[in-house]
Amino acid sequence: MAKPSAHPLEQALADFSPGLPFAVAFSGGADSTALLLACAQRWPGQVRAVHIHHGLQDAADAFEAHCRDLCQQLNVPLAVRRVQAGHAPGQSPEDAARKARYAALAEAVHSEWPDVPDIALAQHADDQVETLLIALSRGAGLPGLASMPAQWRRQGLNWHRPCLAVPGAALREWLKEQAQPQSWVEDPSNTDERYTRNRIRARVLPALAEALPAFRETFARSAAHAAQAQEVLNEVAAMDLAQVGVPPCIQALQQLSRARQALVLRHWLRQHHATTPSTAQLHELLDQVAACTTRGHQLHLKVGQGFVERKGQHLAWTGQENVRPMGTI
Repeated sequence: MAKPSAHPLEQALADFSPGLPFAVAFSGGADSTALLLACAQRWPGQVRAVHIHHGLQDAADAFEAHCRDLCQQLNVPLAVRRVQAGHAPGQSPEDAARKARYAALAEAVHSEWPDVPDIALAQHADDQVETLLIALSRGAGLPGLASMPAQWRRQGLNWHRPCLAVPGAALREWLKEQAQPQSWVEDPSNTDERYTRNRIRARVLPALAEALPAFRETFARSAAHAAQAQEVLNEVAAMDLAQVGVPPCIQALQQLSRARQALVLRHWLRQHHATTPSTAQLHELLDQVAACTTRGHQLHLKVGQGFVERKGQHLAWTGQENVRPMGTI
């Protein structure tokens, strides 16, 4: 008699090898509940949970109370952090909340459990497809098409997304199989179609499932190809930046093709100044670099969250907060 195949979530965790003990980001929703419960079963006594209270809706207090109750039932230590994420001009509230959430997750782990090296997030296959479609709708390049990485290191932690190959519906099915049909809370904002991601989830994914039944797997494969290609380009950009110098020498930049100039300038701005130029800003910067054929040619362009200027034979970047208003000393 053939052995029944493992559930996709159980298979995903079989391929997941975190350092022990480790933490799980726990919102109280179905996805993170399935991940937390499955991890607690697989690694009893080795799992910690972090809940971020955003305060963005009236139900936030109830979410926190639910998370505390469930973690107590599972005997999983829980840390709660409250954030109020304001967004900068030109930044979406969702992006501001995401950055605040990741910072709070890292702070909670470091403060509560200094011996914890890893944290797991519950994004799944549907989330990955949504991310890819949003990137396509914005005309993103390879970094956007690569979508969400399965693992990366930042803020002194190893971050993991072990469920990226698991459909969201499969996580809810697994919870029901565990006799946990009411173990999660439903975030009402997840059905608000004013948000692009929710419109994709409600309207596009069902149509894709009907027209292209294997779309989750094939889209994920395309995202993985994009990520691999971007990794190669990052290596080329790092080598080119070592040649043109930091800050970049204009004459050395001019020896590269325009495409490689774009690559190395993006890399310089991202790695050394944590900013990203828009496509229009980068094209204008490349035009200005090409025009720097005399000592007197000046360059002062808005790029990302600051300005790129010509300083002698080199380019320099200044953050917007450090730019002096005209007429000041």
